[in-house]
Amino acid sequence: MGGRPSQPPPGGPAAIRGRFAEQQKKGGPRSRPNEYGKKKLPLTKGKGKSTQITEAAAHKRIIRIEETIAISDLARGMGVKATEVLKKLWSMGMTGVNINASIDFETAQILASEFQYEVQNVAFKEEDIFSEKADDADKMQGRAPVVTVMGHVDHGKTSLLDRIRNSKVAAGEAGGITQHIAAYKVPAGENHGEIVFLDTPGHEAFTEMRARGASATDIVILVVAANDGVMPQTLEALSHAKDAKVPIIVAVNKIDLPDAQPDRIRQQLADRGLIPEEWGGDTQYVNVSALKGENIDKLLETVALVAEVGELRANPDKPAAGVVIEARLDRNRGPMATVLVQEGTLHVGDILVAGRCYGKVRAMLDARGEALEQCGPSTPVEILGLDGVPEAGDQMNVAEDDKAAKQVVEHRRQMWRKRELASTSKISLENVMARINESAGDGKELKIVLKADVQGSAEALKAALVKLSTDKVKVTVISAGVGGITEGDVNLAKAGGAVVLGFHVRPAGKSSKLAEQEGVEIRLYDIIYDALDEVRSAMAGLLAPIKREQAMGKLEVRNTFTIPKIGTIAGCMVSDGKITRKALLRIVRDAVQIYEGRVGSLRRFKDDVSEVQQGYECGVQVAGFNDLKVGDVIEAYEVIEEAATL
Repeated sequence: MGGRPSQPPPGGPAAIRGRFAEQQKKGGPRSRPNEYGKKKLPLTKGKGKSTQITEAAAHKRIIRIEETIAISDLARGMGVKATEVLKKLWSMGMTGVNINASIDFETAQILASEFQYEVQNVAFKEEDIFSEKADDADKMQGRAPVVTVMGHVDHGKTSLLDRIRNSKVAAGEAGGITQHIAAYKVPAGENHGEIVFLDTPGHEAFTEMRARGASATDIVILVVAANDGVMPQTLEALSHAKDAKVPIIVAVNKIDLPDAQPDRIRQQLADRGLIPEEWGGDTQYVNVSALKGENIDKLLETVALVAEVGELRANPDKPAAGVVIEARLDRNRGPMATVLVQEGTLHVGDILVAGRCYGKVRAMLDARGEALEQCGPSTPVEILGLDGVPEAGDQMNVAEDDKAAKQVVEHRRQMWRKRELASTSKISLENVMARINESAGDGKELKIVLKADVQGSAEALKAALVKLSTDKVKVTVISAGVGGITEGDVNLAKAGGAVVLGFHVRPAGKSSKLAEQEGVEIRLYDIIYDALDEVRSAMAGLLAPIKREQAMGKLEVRNTFTIPKIGTIAGCMVSDGKITRKALLRIVRDAVQIYEGRVGSLRRFKDDVSEVQQGYECGVQVAGFNDLKVGDVIEAYEVIEEAATL
């Protein structure tokens, strides 16, 4: 117990004996800088530090999107698993979506807020380019009223305008029917200033044009023929005017005719809410005769009075804005658009944006074809210089410069492409099967390549043609454009097995010769009725004719003879009707049909005959059938083919 304390072994308590002793003295193998570069961390018995989940700073929790975003992209932007985002969407009631589906800005906003993120819409805004500023009251000036003349087809709208303008527009229209909107600015008499008139078509196919005419107008003149009464397009025009919330003046036309009943018109329209002023209502009625020129001044006075009440004003000291009334492709001048300037002043040289088209205004023409340098509010002008044919009804604005115009047009074109792609139906097993069944069915298809003189007519005719489709025949307009019929149209028609239909246009260049070579049919029309009637006839022609059986006569077999190398001849009596050489035959034995065939030969005595009437005997050989017996009945009939109806 009292001995010396034990000495620790040489090298210390943790010394390693053996071959690594030298290394231990020098500090171990890991002490050299060229080994691992780091000292080994001491192992602790306690828990290691856990990874801290950090949140992005508030300014980083913002996702910028344009109009729409795919769910997968939104999830990636938030750093959240796509499945988590999907679950949240499903819980919000959107069950039919997957990670590749796109959601709009509002939905993305609600969804991101669930994950404490904010969504900003950085999409291009046209309002930034065409900013709407409130006009100063002292800059506002009086402007001419824009009056749209509406009514049923052939009730005298254009003739009424003729009388006002002292010109002959109706005589120049094919069949006396207005085929597209015409715009005129005319002096309305000494005390009435100027009035802008829009003449809209009355035919049922031009619904879109009438709606556009009503939306761009201040006053509607509803023309009703006193001898004809209220018709379908009268009511439709009335509904357009009511939708546009504009005052309506009723012009009761053709009062010079002996069968005119103006009071009946008042009664019919009063039933639909247009109560005449003289009956205690607020609708102005004017009896006129476009042919004789009666009460035209009174009509203009009424228009001026209604316009005064409306206090129509606009600011001419600003970039022009308006609406495209009509557009066409001129063979020599290129795209031409009739626009109605609604505010501001349009100058030659301005950069103009109209729908998905833009360009520098090279020239402006008024209704008489005279060149203008500038035009103010409530002025319809035809402009040259756009890079394409805009659609009727498109908004028209003047841009600051070429760059801004390009930006707007590019954005509109992209949005249009997106809409077009979205409208093409996605392929699913159900609609693939439906298409297979459709193509395997008896449905026929009439394909048409359509060309018209103006955009509005092309739209109207396309809609009218597609409306002709029935369960048996479908009408497909594979292309609808503006301008003459080109070789490209003929090639397109050949590739698609279509007919080229031209409305107010003619074949250009070598297209007529090419169509002849390729066997493509070109049909040209000036009146919409003719076009629709002929297309309807062509549709009926596509259907297989209906075959109908018509009984001809009956024969009783009285005796049979067998002639070598010829076969069995039946001696018959025609008991009913007649039998002819071309008749089809049915052999009936004991009320059961045993054979169906044709006449092999038909004789009376030894002579071949073409027909045998009731009460006469004859010899009949049935082609390909020799098992005739006494007592058999032979029924003669013919198959008549009738044209199928739609």
